[in-house]
Amino acid sequence: MKLSTNQKRFLEEWIEFLKIPSISADSKHNSDTQAAAKWVENALLKAGCSTVEIIPTKGHPIVYGATIIDSSLPTVLVYGHYDVQPPDPVELWDSPPFDPVVKKTKLHPEGAVFARGTCDDKGQMFMHIKAFENMLARGPLPCNIKFMIEGEEEVGSSHLEDFVKNNKEKLGCDIILISDTGMIAQDQPSITTGLRGLSYMEVCIIGPNRDLHSGLYGGSVQNPINVLCEMIAGLRDDKNKVSIPGFYDNVVDLSDEEREAMSKAPSDEQAFKKSIGIKSTAGESGYNTEERRSIRPTLDVNGIWGGYTGEGAKTVIPSKAHAKISMRLVPNQNWEEISKLFTAHFKSLAPEGVFVEVQTHHGGYPYVTPTETIGYQAAHRAYKETFGIDPVPKRGGGSIPIVPMFERELGVKSILMGFGLDSDAIHSPNEHYGLFNFFKGIETIPKFYDHYIELWRSKKSN
Repeated sequence: MKLSTNQKRFLEEWIEFLKIPSISADSKHNSDTQAAAKWVENALLKAGCSTVEIIPTKGHPIVYGATIIDSSLPTVLVYGHYDVQPPDPVELWDSPPFDPVVKKTKLHPEGAVFARGTCDDKGQMFMHIKAFENMLARGPLPCNIKFMIEGEEEVGSSHLEDFVKNNKEKLGCDIILISDTGMIAQDQPSITTGLRGLSYMEVCIIGPNRDLHSGLYGGSVQNPINVLCEMIAGLRDDKNKVSIPGFYDNVVDLSDEEREAMSKAPSDEQAFKKSIGIKSTAGESGYNTEERRSIRPTLDVNGIWGGYTGEGAKTVIPSKAHAKISMRLVPNQNWEEISKLFTAHFKSLAPEGVFVEVQTHHGGYPYVTPTETIGYQAAHRAYKETFGIDPVPKRGGGSIPIVPMFERELGVKSILMGFGLDSDAIHSPNEHYGLFNFFKGIETIPKFYDHYIELWRSKKSN
């Protein structure tokens, strides 16, 4: 892929940004998250943003920027985040996670950048800054643009809601534009029209008051790890449905017509299995793989530990066993209610001889984007113009808890214009983002603004 002068500079700046280990979950990297916020502030200023400021929160800071050209014109608020997931397990990376490298792959013959945060979300967020810079270079902006870039998305955005509530006038807008999702393929763009909600829990099973010799005590006391495994097994039935009473009470089932429409989106089951190295898929009976990944709720163990895990052997019955469990939720499921149902059911599964502790970490509500809005139509036209093919509406399996919060507090819808791919390995070792996708995003985003203002004027005149 031959890069123009500007593209080379954009790539160099992006790589510089990726070198900052802005891991929001690890307090040892607090200075790095501060550095990342400062980097974003400078990037917005260099791009030509009129007003830029770093705003402290009780956690990591928020970077706010705005260019208001005419108060009578609509305003688009761009949301993104500069924090990243921890890189663990580091030993599984082919190159250091914060030492970005560009490599060609079968899927990315033009090259992809490998580093933590390339796609989620530094690369996709940075596309908007560069698209903004390009728009200013070509002439007046088509409308007002604001930026809100936070540093706590990967830990639940726990301070963002208070910020939004206290800054509604500052954040006032007509629509929110987000690139923190993906698309089906490089030759088949898609627009995310729905997100699953999330309930994230941590559990602890407590047995004896200390680790015990497994020869002297084995068979006579409850082993917390054994108990934890049995309790986790009791959270799903033999059809892979979640067995928590009341879990499905408010789930909105899609009609046969809606499921039929979903099935028309390009999907390759064999390619999916090959991409993650599995021989067969699994999940809730009665649904296909794409439906299980998007329109159905789930329950998964994200981590489990206890006892001795070091080198060699140590024959102990552990005093405690722990697990982290997440549930992805679908429209009408309330994450706070689901968390309570989980807590009650999980405790009911415990046998005598152990104590159970359950902690709710964070959660978020599901979200559905209507396709009849001018925002969605503008995104559809933008993708079609740059990719040469109609984008497909697609429900996403992930969660962005702040999206429904934005609608609740600001009263506006969000448009999810993602350019990532499932194969980008976000949250995993060897995360990467293709140069094609990165530069295609920078090309497509300005088209969104052009079509949005055109549709806005048309609607206003009618």
